[in-house]
Amino acid sequence: MRVSVIGCGHLGASHAAAMAELGHEVIGVEIDPGKCDILNTGKSWFYEAGLDALLARHVPTGRLRFTTDPAEAAALADLHFIATGTPLREDGRGYDASQVISAVETLVPLIDRPATIVGKSTVTVGTVATLQNVITAGARVGVELVWNPEFLREGHAVQDSLFPDRILVGLTSPTARAAIEEVYAPIMARGDIEMVVTDPQTAEVAKAAANSFLAAKISYINAVAEICDLTGANVDDVAHVMGIDKRIGHAGMRPGLGYGGGCLPKDVAAFAYAAEEMGAAAAAGLLDAVQAVNRSRQHAAAALITAALHGELHGRTIAFLGGAFKAGTSDVRDSPALRLADLLYQLGATVRLFDPEALHNARRTHPHLAFADSALDAAHEADLVVVATEWPAFVTDPKLPADAAERVKNRTVVDVRNALDAGPWLATGWTVHQLGRPTRTPDA
Repeated sequence: MRVSVIGCGHLGASHAAAMAELGHEVIGVEIDPGKCDILNTGKSWFYEAGLDALLARHVPTGRLRFTTDPAEAAALADLHFIATGTPLREDGRGYDASQVISAVETLVPLIDRPATIVGKSTVTVGTVATLQNVITAGARVGVELVWNPEFLREGHAVQDSLFPDRILVGLTSPTARAAIEEVYAPIMARGDIEMVVTDPQTAEVAKAAANSFLAAKISYINAVAEICDLTGANVDDVAHVMGIDKRIGHAGMRPGLGYGGGCLPKDVAAFAYAAEEMGAAAAAGLLDAVQAVNRSRQHAAAALITAALHGELHGRTIAFLGGAFKAGTSDVRDSPALRLADLLYQLGATVRLFDPEALHNARRTHPHLAFADSALDAAHEADLVVVATEWPAFVTDPKLPADAAERVKNRTVVDVRNALDAGPWLATGWTVHQLGRPTRTPDA
């Protein structure tokens, strides 16, 4: 099938590469010439696990290419995915869907044969109706509209695109359904997932509800971690006991700095605003509480770090491992790690940061911090180590604690992700602090 993807950021580039991997002929539209040029070399302009391998495989063959001109996409493709950004509005209340609307307004008049437009961007309920009006007013031929929200995890976007746990589509005609079934046929042929077909309005709400529930789950276990800190309980054991209940499950129940990135923060804020506007006060209150718990986690982490330094942050140097909002991506949007780094900086500490993939982005957005070219360079003459993003090199590499031991003034590590394999650290003389868990010392 001939497919276009309009918008080649974290969502669009991954989706375009996955469509090529499934055997489709794909053209991606990226209006930033610099980013477009990078993608056409077979590499990505950001880090996403597995993405460069797919680009390197399919760009040289011509199966996948990128352009700044939407007219090329209109001429080639029969199905057009809209994957442009929908950032939170400046007032924090709802999405800014202007990029999505503009993309459709630009594309529709260029289409000269029957085609299907498929929205993947996360939008507020009612956006599909707006887009349908745009299509009706501007189309020269029959153009169908489908809503097919993404459920990708950054850091796993390629894997989730090729092996999704479900495909949700909102549509209103047999023609649109046939187009969707054709483009996803290679995935559905495996027979291991469900395609949920509903109306566009339900698809819009389902995406917002799913992400907000995930955020609520993360916030809930973080609230429990605070109780564990006050009582001396072990939050890992609490989460394990809860997760055995199949109605709850273990996924998403690891306490830490809270959620961040380009999806959950804005999705929850927008859903809460929509609930408030519609008069669903109880739902709005619950979602507001989820956001409040999430915002509190950086302060809880700063308190734990301060305690590990015996109450004094001012003038201390902290080796800060991680700037991306989570492992597997170079994305620093709404990164809880960087919010914590900022807070420590404001409290008078020197924060020396290293991240294996997000260092460039962190330097750009937080130039006031200090930076290092490796974890060991960050640890040099530091007062303690903070693990702020759960990269495998930080949490499972047994060589890091041994190599860093002679560089840090006090062998103290604070894991604010609850992801650390503490054994190698304890074995080499480190004291290990984690949110929601009792402090562990080498001789304990």
